[in-house]
Amino acid sequence: MKTLKFGLSTLGFAIGMATAGLSMSVSAASPTLSKEDFEKANLMYFQRCAGCHGVLRKGATGKNLEPEAMLKKGQARLEKIISYGTEGGMNNFDDIFSKEEIADIATYIQMTPPVPPEMSLTQMRSHTKEYVAPKDYPTKPLHDGNWKNFFVVIERDAGKAAIIDGDTKEIITHIDTGYAVHVIKGTEHHKVDHAKDVGRFWYTIGRDGKVNKIDLWQTPDKMLVAETKMAYDARDIAVSGDGKYVIAGGYWPPHFVIMDAETLNPLKVVSTRGYNTKGDYVNEARVAAIYTAPNESSFIVAVKETGQMLQVDYNDLDNLTITAIASAEFLHDGFFDPSGRYFQIAANASNKMVVIDTKDRELEMMIEVDSLPHPGPGANWIDEKCGPVAGTTHLGTGLVSVWGNDPINHPDQAWKLCYEVETDGPGAFIRTHETSDYVWADQLKHPEPEVQQSVQVFDKKTREIVKTIRVTEEEGKAALHMEFNDDGTEVWVSVWNRADASNPTGEIVIYDAKTLKEIKRIKGLTTPTGKFNVSNRMNHKT
Repeated sequence: MKTLKFGLSTLGFAIGMATAGLSMSVSAASPTLSKEDFEKANLMYFQRCAGCHGVLRKGATGKNLEPEAMLKKGQARLEKIISYGTEGGMNNFDDIFSKEEIADIATYIQMTPPVPPEMSLTQMRSHTKEYVAPKDYPTKPLHDGNWKNFFVVIERDAGKAAIIDGDTKEIITHIDTGYAVHVIKGTEHHKVDHAKDVGRFWYTIGRDGKVNKIDLWQTPDKMLVAETKMAYDARDIAVSGDGKYVIAGGYWPPHFVIMDAETLNPLKVVSTRGYNTKGDYVNEARVAAIYTAPNESSFIVAVKETGQMLQVDYNDLDNLTITAIASAEFLHDGFFDPSGRYFQIAANASNKMVVIDTKDRELEMMIEVDSLPHPGPGANWIDEKCGPVAGTTHLGTGLVSVWGNDPINHPDQAWKLCYEVETDGPGAFIRTHETSDYVWADQLKHPEPEVQQSVQVFDKKTREIVKTIRVTEEEGKAALHMEFNDDGTEVWVSVWNRADASNPTGEIVIYDAKTLKEIKRIKGLTTPTGKFNVSNRMNHKT
């Protein structure tokens, strides 16, 4: 199949600040909406568009949507663009919004962008809730399940997280979380600091800024033990190596917040507003990826619009040591190499993979790749010619780029493209396992249902695609995001029901990792997105 190029959809899913005290500042000559229609359009924009175009509509991965430019395009043209998308740009939305909703959004983006409110530590703390007191935490699991082979699953449009037993394939519980949870992370093994009961506690971040703490040792009805709120719009979270702190990053307000991991009480807030790599001041400097450096007592914080990577020491919160490392815009998602020293992150609108040396706290390299790299949780493996390598899918083209990532033992191959694999369509996620012969890539961003519903598998040795797996053929559904079980014998693939996203009509399809044959389907899930195996994640298996 011919490779097609497409840009990033405007599906930002940033939660609506429409009711959070926004003002309707519109000049007399500008298009207008009723208060009710304005609030609806504002909510739709934040849910579907702000992730790419920004809260203030100054653009990021998506184009600038400020009134001056939008007024020149006019109502009719804007409605057409929103309905049908653009070549090499955004996807169509005529199957998501009604004609009336499209018209209202077109009018809305010609109006002055409302400025959302800020959020103080005092406000954050007012949202902190304790469902199970730390003194009442069990000292051993209160169930017989193999919790290290549990899967923590995002049910995006339901605002829930499902816990699934990887041995029995049974759904243990559905836990209420924030709106459109984007990331779930747990405690991990660390080279310097050592948390107690590694893998037990997991933390979610919703796109409404709500943080939830999950205890996998509890009975299903008590696994949600605490929650707070640190922003109106957020994307990522991480846990310190010693398990004492949780850090979460805001899209709005643009800041990161460090919380007590036991209680989720917010302790420290740091603004990320500042200057980009060109020297321009950025008010909306959003925090994208956040990770804990496996070998250092520090967090890695990616500031999307400024192109700055911040390495934040967590040993002394009163006197934070922050190293700013300039790279490229717009930083999005990333993963560590197997050594835990080098952080590999997509600067997707710059078509680069940025490599940060967390030991020396400096920019190691910027690797030129194709259109809009998006590795998701990423993938590392061994190539016979290039040695240790990593790979990424792309939102803008059907291509997997693979580069060397071992500068110590394979310096001639390090941070250079090793090879590329052409796929049928653009994708958002790539995964493998140390025991597997294969690398899996989805094709979520392709507009054709047959491609969007399929994942492709290529051989690590031959570098050739060995199978295209049609995960679903049901109308309105799409396949995305792969995860292996603890021993690498199974691959779990999510199925969204795009046409009925708010109901439990999604599923997870499980495949034999060697034969690539279907084993089982787990039904009764609502838009299952990321699936994170406890053992793999606590041991940094990417």
